[in-house]
Amino acid sequence: MVLFALAPAVLAAPISACITRWSMPLLQRYALARPNARSSHRIPTPQGAGIAVIAATLLVAAPWAAWIHAAIPLPLIGSAVLIALVGLVDDVRPLPVVLRLLLQAGAVAAVVFTTPEALRIVPALPLAVERTLILIGGVWFVNLVNFMDGLDLMTVAEVVPVTATLGLLGWWGDLSPSAALIATALCGAMLGFAPFNRPVAKVFLGDVGSLPIGLLLGWCLLELAWQGQPAAALLLPAYYLVDSTVTLFRRIARREQFWSAHRSHFYQRATDNGFTVRRVIGDVFALNLLLAVLAIITVSASSTWVTWLAFVAGAIAIGFVLRRFSRPQAF
Repeated sequence: MVLFALAPAVLAAPISACITRWSMPLLQRYALARPNARSSHRIPTPQGAGIAVIAATLLVAAPWAAWIHAAIPLPLIGSAVLIALVGLVDDVRPLPVVLRLLLQAGAVAAVVFTTPEALRIVPALPLAVERTLILIGGVWFVNLVNFMDGLDLMTVAEVVPVTATLGLLGWWGDLSPSAALIATALCGAMLGFAPFNRPVAKVFLGDVGSLPIGLLLGWCLLELAWQGQPAAALLLPAYYLVDSTVTLFRRIARREQFWSAHRSHFYQRATDNGFTVRRVIGDVFALNLLLAVLAIITVSASSTWVTWLAFVAGAIAIGFVLRRFSRPQAF
């Protein structure tokens, strides 16, 4: 039974690794990311390996879902492909910000507004209001994964613990089979990509990877919230949510062009403050493991006071890491 649950990850990992390896010469030629003042890399590096991650995830998840009779929504697959194509074009030739946002919003809306009306998080809210808030949150989540993908292995350190936990919750029956399948396949695909992205990275995900990863991961977390576990759905991506959201509001308060590339995220400031890339990634990975444990506790305990304690513990842990990242490293 355990081997069956892990099989999608085991299949997706080599597919992702093979496609990544085969695509690197093409990416080197057409999608080269050259370093600038805001970059964390120092030499021109190909980007766009997210093609491999998304392809491996969908190539495994779609037929597997048909085999076990788990319904993966067609709008989700179509929207993931659309956002990946938008990201691919943007990796080769940058698109206007407004056009990117409109296409992303359309893709997220196609997923959100085609779900059954019975799926609710806060039934007291009018359905239209709740779905609109989910749409806004979905667009933000898609972009924050992109914003946070600015360091070698950063997205791996985030996505692998989250998707592994979602797969585990699915195995325990606390998440829909379709969401658990997507999460497990995505986890494997990220593991297959990881050797190529470890410091110093040979290739980056690019927008073609980070944007649809945000969509797929966001949908899995939304499914978890619809299953009556909104606390766990917030705790799992809490580090990404806090780092990116705090950074966004700080940039808005400073009247900066918050939509443009920058080095203001806490993990970026950490490298400027003397932290090695491996140490930053190690701290983020450890933090995400703790948040995963807290999320599992809220699901298993089903107690309000336990949930609040988990949120407090998570907030303290995140605050501790962000404070460390924002202060110069002592030598």
